[in-house]
Amino acid sequence: MIEQASPVLRTRRAERMRRLSNEVRRYAWGSTTAIPRLLGVPADGGPQAELWLGAHPGAPSMLRTDDGPVGFDEVISADPKGVLGERAVARFGERLPFLLKVLAAEQPLSLQVHPDAVRARAGYAAEDAAGIPVDAPHRNYRDPFHKPELVLALEPFEALCGFRAPAAARAELAGIPGELAATLRADLSAPGPGTALRAAMTRLLTLPGARRGALVTELVAGLAGGAAAGRGVPAARAAEPGAHAATVLELADRYPGDPGAVAALLLNRITLRPGEALFLPAGNVHAYLRGTAVEVMASSDNVLRAGLTGKHVDPAELLDVVDFSVLPIPYAQGRAVGGRSEYRPEADDFALSVMGPGAVRTVLPGGVPWVVLALSGRAELGCTGGAPLTLRQGESAFATAAEGPVTITGRGHFVAATVGGG
Repeated sequence: MIEQASPVLRTRRAERMRRLSNEVRRYAWGSTTAIPRLLGVPADGGPQAELWLGAHPGAPSMLRTDDGPVGFDEVISADPKGVLGERAVARFGERLPFLLKVLAAEQPLSLQVHPDAVRARAGYAAEDAAGIPVDAPHRNYRDPFHKPELVLALEPFEALCGFRAPAAARAELAGIPGELAATLRADLSAPGPGTALRAAMTRLLTLPGARRGALVTELVAGLAGGAAAGRGVPAARAAEPGAHAATVLELADRYPGDPGAVAALLLNRITLRPGEALFLPAGNVHAYLRGTAVEVMASSDNVLRAGLTGKHVDPAELLDVVDFSVLPIPYAQGRAVGGRSEYRPEADDFALSVMGPGAVRTVLPGGVPWVVLALSGRAELGCTGGAPLTLRQGESAFATAAEGPVTITGRGHFVAATVGGG
């Protein structure tokens, strides 16, 4: 077993599962209260954006043992097959292929897209060959992995996600004066939705730098129902803007002159209710606007940004990665399995089980690793041959693949992440 593999991992036989200590990432867009409330600690006034649970090298969790905290990567290295399971090692190598997060957004995140596996490998290799340091601010690919993700709302969660029909976006621009509004209307009138959307998005992301700010500001002023370039906006536009126009105005207020704000007109504007989920595959342009959610994803840090950020933006690379199809909003549906809802989207890297809110009694299958987080309440976790481990709100634990089925019994709201497929 893993306890025999390395002295640093010695622990009493009864402690077959291990508690996790997890890092909080303090990005500027984070909520000041949501994650402290979950963890039951005082808020310190600063933004706390994401709680990471996993072995990602950017912020690996620590496992608590009798000998003190041990890095998740050390635990895996000591006994990869025992910790991850033979199937996971054969498919993904000696690494935990998923990352579980709690995401708490008080302000909008960047407009972004993730590459597929082929593009990630090629991009990573090309940037390595070019001698670009992995931590360089202008690097696009920080690892050779794709990053599909699933987000599950814990409260009303607002987002932009995927393209809507060009005609709907064009209607938002009807009657808006100015050069950019006119050229976007023409772009969105092109035959074929993919062609129209590609033309409009390319237009926005390649605006000439010297005029970009003025063009965007003029269009935003038109949407606001005010003056645009010294000309009166038609009275028909002075009415309260719709959801998409309102989103453009909000984003433009935070990021003046950024064409990413105008790109919101091209995308679906949605609000997830608590318990609703989205699956975001490669190529799906999206931006989370506000709210708290659980997020599980392939363990990768590859993000291509289109705007709404001070970080590196590479329009040419992003436009090659984006899927310009008009598709239904990618809601993810859980499947009832033995007292829990199970989400297994089209990504072998991860699956998510949700238990509660309410009375919980379920068994998580053995042979795969599990990361379990208590969102509220209290439950006992048990596995073959070991004493139970109690989790309360904000606490989390890791069970290795070798530990057999994991029982969860209690009351509250819990999530558990593992490898997908199968």
